[in-house]
Amino acid sequence: MSSMTIGAKIKELREAHGIKQKELASVLGVDPSTITKYEKNERLPEIKYLIKIADFFDVSVDFLLGRKEY
Repeated sequence: MSSMTIGAKIKELREAHGIKQKELASVLGVDPSTITKYEKNERLPEIKYLIKIADFFDVSVDFLLGRKEY
């Protein structure tokens, strides 16, 4: 299983897709500072945002939680 944190996975996915924090924040309907907090592991996304992030990047919530490799 992956040892990456949720925040690290969100950042990696965002950067791999060339998405700015502001753009992801707009998709999720949150303030850009919230994305910064997610990526720095200062705040965990609520389940509804985990689902939105997973859907947006076409990955599973299990992947974000470190339960699956893809």
